[in-house]
Amino acid sequence: MRLRIVRYVLAVLAVAGLAACTPGTGGGTPSSSSPGSSASSSPSGLLPDETESPSGKPTPSFSPAPSSPGLGEAELSIIVKLSPTATPESYTLVCTGGVPSAESHHPTAAAACAALKKNPALLTRTPRPSDQVCEQRYGGPQTAIVTGAVDGVGVESSYKLTDGCEISAWAAVADILGSSGAGA
Repeated sequence: MRLRIVRYVLAVLAVAGLAACTPGTGGGTPSSSSPGSSASSSPSGLLPDETESPSGKPTPSFSPAPSSPGLGEAELSIIVKLSPTATPESYTLVCTGGVPSAESHHPTAAAACAALKKNPALLTRTPRPSDQVCEQRYGGPQTAIVTGAVDGVGVESSYKLTDGCEISAWAAVADILGSSGAGA
């Protein structure tokens, strides 16, 4: 009888854990942009890199596998909030040939430009598979929004630290997010 109860409890916990990983259940997304920034909320309430699933829930997106080297041309606006009540930190990153230009106001500009030249698709996020399981751990309240263009391709991506998948996505672009990205 005890074994049956233990199995039942484990099954309930497993289902609850999977439900917590279901796309669209994460929190910690920025609710508004700072004055004068180019980031904005979409009318549907989704973040720029989210799509709506058939169930009506937002589906977060994740970074793809590395691509071939690019031209190293980028013009990005990066907004990082360390907490929901913190003043947003705003960075500008302009890269020419994989090297930061004088217009860049970014704490790790050289590393960010080099990362974008090595993998221009780094900021392109694709939908999370519905069956993907993410480690349930919280990395902090930090959020980030990156908008602009890399090698002529538009970029609108957001990042948060709400579970293992999001923490991995943040870590993959930490150089681009700047010094505040080190909190992951």
